[in-house]
Amino acid sequence: MSSFGVWDYVVFIAMLLISAGIGVYYRFSGGKQKTTTEYLLADRNMSIWPVSFSLMASFMSAITLLGVSNENYQFGTQFVVINFSYGLATPIAAYLFLPVFFKLQACSAYEYLEMRFGKKTRLAASLAYTLQMILYMGIAVYAPALALQAVTGLDQTYSILAIGIVCTFYSTIGGMKAVLFTDVFQSILMFAAIYAVIICAAVKAGGLAPIWEAAEKGGRLELWNFDPDPTARHTWWSLVIGGMFTYLSLYAVNQTQVQRLQTVKDLKSAQRALWLNWPILSLLSLSTSFSGLCLYYFYSTCDPLVQGRIKVRDQTMPLFVVDAMGNLPGLPGLFVSGIFSASLSSVSAALNSLAAVTLEDYLKPLYAKIKKRPLPDMQSSYPTKIMAFLYGMVCLGVAFLAQFMGGVLQASLTIFGVVGGPLFALFSMGMFTKRANQRGVITGLAIGLAFSLWIGFGQPRPAPRMLDFSVEDCDRFGGYNNTSPMVMALKLDRPDSDYFYLYRLSYLWSVVLGYIVTFVIGYGTSLILLWLGYGGTERIYLDSGKTCINTDLFSPPVAKRMRRALAKHIENGGDIEITKRNGFIKSEFTNI
Repeated sequence: MSSFGVWDYVVFIAMLLISAGIGVYYRFSGGKQKTTTEYLLADRNMSIWPVSFSLMASFMSAITLLGVSNENYQFGTQFVVINFSYGLATPIAAYLFLPVFFKLQACSAYEYLEMRFGKKTRLAASLAYTLQMILYMGIAVYAPALALQAVTGLDQTYSILAIGIVCTFYSTIGGMKAVLFTDVFQSILMFAAIYAVIICAAVKAGGLAPIWEAAEKGGRLELWNFDPDPTARHTWWSLVIGGMFTYLSLYAVNQTQVQRLQTVKDLKSAQRALWLNWPILSLLSLSTSFSGLCLYYFYSTCDPLVQGRIKVRDQTMPLFVVDAMGNLPGLPGLFVSGIFSASLSSVSAALNSLAAVTLEDYLKPLYAKIKKRPLPDMQSSYPTKIMAFLYGMVCLGVAFLAQFMGGVLQASLTIFGVVGGPLFALFSMGMFTKRANQRGVITGLAIGLAFSLWIGFGQPRPAPRMLDFSVEDCDRFGGYNNTSPMVMALKLDRPDSDYFYLYRLSYLWSVVLGYIVTFVIGYGTSLILLWLGYGGTERIYLDSGKTCINTDLFSPPVAKRMRRALAKHIENGGDIEITKRNGFIKSEFTNI
């Protein structure tokens, strides 16, 4: 593998200095990160542009650069259909879920669950979210370590350590303002890295047309696969339905995104930021998809994994940078800077949100229970930074395990699906049903998570069916290795029918099945418990007489229907009298 040149190091170090400089600037400017409102919510005065870029960058960083390009290189272009699902899911997240969180105005999204169901539900959900994000951070750190190893020759272990330490330092001192503005900076670098690859490939190919023709000849152009078989890896059904559920589990109820959206001044600004995120997200996704076709053009006659030049497919794009751009001073440095800063921003966002959940869901309740008084805001910042640091250390350990999770794109989407689906169902039961109760939804969450983890990571499962790769010109480059992972996998191939059926399902169905199992069991158990008289305390009412519902806990269409029903009762001769006695709200229906 090639090493960096002088100009590559100049570009790379400049990126690190700028990223760190943004964090240091916001550490010592403004309120100096002394309050949790500033540290975790940027004082709720951000404009929509940095928030929109941040929404995109938080879950589409180094994983996008390496994973999506590799996806199109080895499986074809069917994956681009997922961008259609983002457009369908955006209004659902913006108008059905986001208004509820904005009315709540809480730093932790899981405070809603305590208001709707109880403390146990809040704790269970926040623990599941913590598991999800720790796993994701490991992938986010591991992905750029692959690139550094391929482009700089730096050992993967040292790469993971370097990335993890820098991310932890930045996350601990930066605060949400630094995270958001660094996201804008790193987004520019991400686009620059991708378009550097596309432009370089176009120059070598003599235009974009030869790249497209090579992809067509190699069977990489696929867009209209409507196969209803759920074991087919990517079809319109799995990408649109599974993509929608994955998007909603991230952008509608995920703490990282809800926290970002609450950094703007009002609900309309948050909704505009979410709409603006869609074209930015899709532009990066489509550009990265085309870069995968560029890789195929370059390696269409000698696949580097079969040749033994790389260990895993996710190193294909970094290898291209070495082969095609290594003689251009600064461009390899730009590429590595793009994926490194992308990882830096993603992990810093995850650490920031995990610190927020730990403070709001664990530390503050514990402090109030012990001290019999709430934790002062001015004393909250320091323990929050400590938690960000500790989560960074945990992230390092998971990063070393990420290499056993398969391709970075599929691994990250699987992680989001197996945890995100059940959590999405939990919030859905709260915002769209009246009868769901704490005992029922916790039962549904536990069974849904167990089921999702089982079908998401159960073994053994068949290897994905990749398209053909040629080795016809490998002899010109020193031949190929008959013991390479690719060749050995082909030799050990066995029919899919030998595997358990649920393990053969497309990974995109994990989030859908997790949602359905959690919702059906959670809501069904709630109804049974209510019928048996064991439903527990209901929290949707504002009064002890259970006549006045707190409509702020429900999605706007549901809340509107409840208010209409109440107004109809009044119009038909009823009236509501609400009084406050001994600290309790009492409401009664009286006839006129």
